[in-house]
Amino acid sequence: MSFSDDDAELFREAVADARPLRDDRVVLAGPRPPPTPVQRLEDERAVMHELLDDPPLEVGCETGEELLFARPGLQHSVIRKLRRGAYSIEGQLDLHGMRVAEARLAVAQFLAAARTRGQRCVRIIHGKGNGSALKQPVLKIKVNHWLRQRDEVLAFASATPTDGGTGAIYVLLRRL
Repeated sequence: MSFSDDDAELFREAVADARPLRDDRVVLAGPRPPPTPVQRLEDERAVMHELLDDPPLEVGCETGEELLFARPGLQHSVIRKLRRGAYSIEGQLDLHGMRVAEARLAVAQFLAAARTRGQRCVRIIHGKGNGSALKQPVLKIKVNHWLRQRDEVLAFASATPTDGGTGAIYVLLRRL
């Protein structure tokens, strides 16, 4: 394709005011992101998973076995009152029919809500394990383990027979 002299003249007139660019480089990408320590993050995630993982079911935990736990320094009179059911129960969670993962989430949410509402003593009904496949108290063992790991739990004890006996526990919560 060839241009006539008239076309060339028109082009020169159109670009007469144009100035050359000082920097003709094009930036193709933004700055690089900082490096991510992928292996360290995976290691930390594995440690957290291991810490939160449940221990295997303890063999020999009888259905009738009472649960009792108290943080060091808690007065004996407080523990005695808890075991007798002397504190008024301000909230209750029933875990019957739940699987372990559901129960774990339910316990965590229940305790958080109870603390938010300022409740000090709550009851968790975990059952005696009569309906489990192993005829062992699966949730009772798990709840025992979970509650010991939670800082907001000062103490817990199996309930009195009128409140569920060894199928339920009273939980004493730390104040906010």
